[in-house]
Amino acid sequence: MNLGLETSKQQVAELALLEESFEANIRDYTKIIDGYGKQNRLQDAENTLSAMKRRGFICDQVTLTAMINMYSKAGNLELAEKTFEEIKLLGHPLDKRSYGSMIMAYIRAGMPDQGEILVKEMEAKEIYAGREVYKALLRAYSNTSDAEGAQRVFDAIQFAGISPDVKLCALLINAYRVAGQTQKAHVAFENMRRSGLKPNDKSIALMLAAYEKENKLNKALDFLIDLERDGIVLGKEASELLAAWFQRLGVVKEVELVLREYSAKEASCEVHPS
Repeated sequence: MNLGLETSKQQVAELALLEESFEANIRDYTKIIDGYGKQNRLQDAENTLSAMKRRGFICDQVTLTAMINMYSKAGNLELAEKTFEEIKLLGHPLDKRSYGSMIMAYIRAGMPDQGEILVKEMEAKEIYAGREVYKALLRAYSNTSDAEGAQRVFDAIQFAGISPDVKLCALLINAYRVAGQTQKAHVAFENMRRSGLKPNDKSIALMLAAYEKENKLNKALDFLIDLERDGIVLGKEASELLAAWFQRLGVVKEVELVLREYSAKEASCEVHPS
């Protein structure tokens, strides 16, 4: 995006609105407010909103949603909530954008549980948030080791008809890892594979980190052998994590030997099936 060009457009629009002869409509004001929001110019946005009202325009859901986005990014949850209530008072059904903006406000405020309440409210009305909103909510639970919350959101994603990708699966795996629930992390990893998704470097590294956290070297070796059997090669992050772990244990050579012997045994079984 050309920021200079965008700024120039914003300035032209601002000047036009000051002209009494200019017949502005509500969308003109909304664009200006949205532009101010992106520049974190709260006072200018509020002044524009006041000017819009003075000219007899009634705030609609689109304009108020732009205000929620602005307050959310500025970290002002109280004003975001107040504006969300204003939207409800309009008497029209709330759309996914308004809901999504308020959910993001709760996530930014460190209150994913309140965001999840809105997700459930949406589901009851058969309205579903966008992928990025679900992803942000899942990440919020994942980073705070709330594995149950992460699983609920992951289920909600599928209920909304969104097919989880590897990144969403990795967030669920991470939630279980941080919570110290390695077995459930492994179940999530295997469910991802069964759905036809190829594990990426991040998801593999997360599983190895989970095993390391609980000092389960044998489980990690079984995991690696299973990946090798399916032709999955470790990436940079997983390899570095594994190398550092083995070095700390002082078993680098021993592990290499075990893996080599096991691979040879697997190859032998394939050539001479019992």
